[in-house]
Amino acid sequence: MTATALTKPRDLARLLTPRSVAIVGASPTPGALGNSVLANLDRHGFKGDIHLINPKRDAIGERPCFKSIAELPEGVDAAVLAIPGPAVLGAVRELAERGVGAAVIFAAGFAEGGEEGLAAQRELARIADETGMVIEGPNCLGMTNFVAGVPLTFVETPPHPIASEGVGIVSQSGAMAVVLGTTLMAKGLPISLSVSTGNEAASGVEDYVEHLIGDPSTRVIAMIVEQFRKPARFLTLAAEARAAGKTIVLLHPGTSSAARESAATHTGAMAGDYALMRAKVERAGVVLVNGLEELGDVTDIALRARTVGAGGTAVLTESGAFKALTLDLCERLGLDLPMLGGETEARMRAAIPDFIPVSNPMDLTAQALVDPDLYRRTLEPLLADERFGAVVLGIIQTDETTAARKFLPIIDAIRALAPEKPILFAGLDDGAQFNPDYIRQLRALGVPWFPSPDRAFRALAQLSRLARRDLSASDAEPVAIALPSGTIPEYRAKQLLAPLGIPFPAGGFAATLDEARAVAARVGYPVALKAQAAALSHKSDAGGVILNLADDAALAAGWERLFANVAAYDAALALDGALVEAMGARGIELIVGARSDPEWGPVILAGFGGVQAELLHDVRLLAPDLPHDAIVAELRKLKSGALLDGFRGSPALDVDAVARLVATLGRLLLGTPAIREIDLNPVVVHPSGQGAVALDALILAD
Repeated sequence: MTATALTKPRDLARLLTPRSVAIVGASPTPGALGNSVLANLDRHGFKGDIHLINPKRDAIGERPCFKSIAELPEGVDAAVLAIPGPAVLGAVRELAERGVGAAVIFAAGFAEGGEEGLAAQRELARIADETGMVIEGPNCLGMTNFVAGVPLTFVETPPHPIASEGVGIVSQSGAMAVVLGTTLMAKGLPISLSVSTGNEAASGVEDYVEHLIGDPSTRVIAMIVEQFRKPARFLTLAAEARAAGKTIVLLHPGTSSAARESAATHTGAMAGDYALMRAKVERAGVVLVNGLEELGDVTDIALRARTVGAGGTAVLTESGAFKALTLDLCERLGLDLPMLGGETEARMRAAIPDFIPVSNPMDLTAQALVDPDLYRRTLEPLLADERFGAVVLGIIQTDETTAARKFLPIIDAIRALAPEKPILFAGLDDGAQFNPDYIRQLRALGVPWFPSPDRAFRALAQLSRLARRDLSASDAEPVAIALPSGTIPEYRAKQLLAPLGIPFPAGGFAATLDEARAVAARVGYPVALKAQAAALSHKSDAGGVILNLADDAALAAGWERLFANVAAYDAALALDGALVEAMGARGIELIVGARSDPEWGPVILAGFGGVQAELLHDVRLLAPDLPHDAIVAELRKLKSGALLDGFRGSPALDVDAVARLVATLGRLLLGTPAIREIDLNPVVVHPSGQGAVALDALILAD
């Protein structure tokens, strides 16, 4: 929906920190959109000029009204359009004529409403391109800059001044921006900016992320995005955010086909590939969460606590049963709980009574009720151990009296220890009654409080994975090759790929039976015979693959049968010839493919072939610049990854050979942008040290 090039630069500051604001559709009626915007500006003490426009009124309260946009002074910074959709386009044209710098459009019914609405939205984009106007929306709830005290929204928004770095909220959904803001405020987290982008006619999430990266009042960027319209730009910005020490936490609906269809109708977005998006954004250092609750929880830790390290997690609790539950949950989450050993074990043993075993998680029992210093004595060695990146306190709160005997010594211990690592407090009994000031004191010390341990562990696991994520890139040079456009058949694809080091069976192309006999004599019987033509991408469907031809006579009969099968399948299909290849040893079949997505860029797919690929979707999407060890680690994350290292007596497979093949494809994708798709299916993997062989190959090129 947005234009590909700007004819005039846009100044986002005219929207986010305006010195003057016009309300088109101002109203004296409480609850009306224009009235609510005005009330918000007054509530926040907006110091700039406010211009009201209502053709039916001379004044609203003590403020005069203009009858039309044409009466506005030149160069107003921002205008809020609290008017119906059909009037929006004309109003934006008039605002552009008066040199207004930005417009916030609440009205819906544009790209999400059909062809007519889409045409109107494209016209909004054209006006913005020609004039440099910043347009937020349409179909949005506006924005609030809490640092500058500028609320350009109809949602009642109390002032929320911030004294330190806060969270910047960027959401395509206005409703979800409000929900997230409410959640973060309830956690006592400062918010620097909250903006809803709606249909993104002429400004999108990428524009606001770029602003927040350079904003000294923002340290965490929390996003709700249904469709990235400029994925490549977002990936670049995500890398810049990480380099600047800022964490991006993203909620992206779309794992189900129904959710993707809903996104298309909701924001006028076209459905994207969630798995591809996930691979790309995580590679750029983004934390991708699974729901609104997790978005708030991860943001809480990322902003309030110390940076989560790559080490494991230590857990102190007061229940043996909960200790077992923690082990189960953390195993499912992939959250490492290292055993205590060495100096840490000795210090813990000295800190606790003999009847408490040293372990992780550690059950302190109810001993702290009679020995409140126990919390400090056990926290201290855990915080000093470099193997731990965070500590979780799973505490039974029970009632006000019991809670006081736990919270106060814990708070004193944390204050005295001044930890450099994050500590999370998780109450085991959601709903327990205790003094809420304890939570405030914990938060002031940088300790997030969670009403349940499951939420604490899930959020911590997300940031722990980020800390362990290897974002380094391979230093291997990209490879460029010349390609014809269109579908490149198997024999030609193999001729192009084999010199790069991708292994194929011994063999060769034959246009005649005599040439086929010569290839077979060279590679040795038995051989496979495969029909070759650019228009025949699925050879098996046409009877175009004949296996285990044992000698010259079988080859001649197979040659005749091959051409007859294809002619019966499609009489108009002319074969170039046939590929003759030596039959190889059996092995485990993988599928390896690569594609250059027009929006997200190149990606590689690797996984188990056959039924496991089709029914279990046992595949991983990999960045094309992954180093060798990172590729191996990704392959072992497959659902059936245990098969790679030997299972029930079967030999370990040559994972390194598969990783080399994947790395070669990555270099080729990065160096040859004309490639749309490469399919190597199947790739047969042999025992360790015996390599891997791609049996088939297909290339699509522009």
